[in-house]
Amino acid sequence: MAVGDKVILNWRAVCGECRACKKGQAQYCFNTHNAAQKMTLQDGTELEAALGIGAFAEKTLVAAGQCTKVEGVTEEQNAAAGLLGCGIMAGIGAAINTGAVARGESVAVIGCGGVGTAAIAGAALAGATTIIAVDLDDRKLAQARELGATHTVNSTERDAVEAIQELTGGFGADVVIDAVGRPETYKQAFYARDLAGRVVLVGVPTPEMTLELPLLDVFGRGGSLKSSWYGDTLPSRDFQMLIDQYHLGRLDLDAFVTETITLDDVDAAFEKMHRGDVLRSVVVL
Repeated sequence: MAVGDKVILNWRAVCGECRACKKGQAQYCFNTHNAAQKMTLQDGTELEAALGIGAFAEKTLVAAGQCTKVEGVTEEQNAAAGLLGCGIMAGIGAAINTGAVARGESVAVIGCGGVGTAAIAGAALAGATTIIAVDLDDRKLAQARELGATHTVNSTERDAVEAIQELTGGFGADVVIDAVGRPETYKQAFYARDLAGRVVLVGVPTPEMTLELPLLDVFGRGGSLKSSWYGDTLPSRDFQMLIDQYHLGRLDLDAFVTETITLDDVDAAFEKMHRGDVLRSVVVL
């Protein structure tokens, strides 16, 4: 890379030396790293950069491996392309990489925030033909339809598991993605999949959460239960590929940008996000 190159930042710079990297599975790197040098305020106070990026700033310091060069992104496309660095990539990767969604399969996504809606877009990109969005908010379900959902379920009105089974011939979906990360939603995902189906957990639980499932059901339903770390993303492989899909009109990154804001608007943007008013607010300097 050289000064002036356009890059997307990622929060998992792979080490190249751990057992995962040596097996050729760098997307699972067990020793990812950030910049060794700390950022500081002008008075020398050290800063802890969120996810090793700390991007709510005019300048940031990252490890070289956290910068992935991309081609063909115009200034007008910066906001959309930059979203690949975190939540959008996590969702798309949960579908394509972790869930290995294949053409013609059925997919259900529980939770249609930024990550869940990206998983829906990823399922559409992979060629799924039945894509079911589940959420509590009709506004989010409408956005999910715009980005690839073929069916929507408001789980305040219908039982999510029964609805997913009904929409898949009574069997359940081939892949169910939990983009919420709660025991209740994980159980819904577990029981809403077909026999030998796949469950993908990409929503992040809190430390006190526990899960209880009948072990016989875990055995009897077969399939796989997977966690998705950052969408099992390998930035050097995935970022440019998704930029290319964007240019080909197969992935509408622009639709994820609800608004562009300044640094002074960040607190208000978080409030909007908590209320479900935005899909993504993007800081533009």
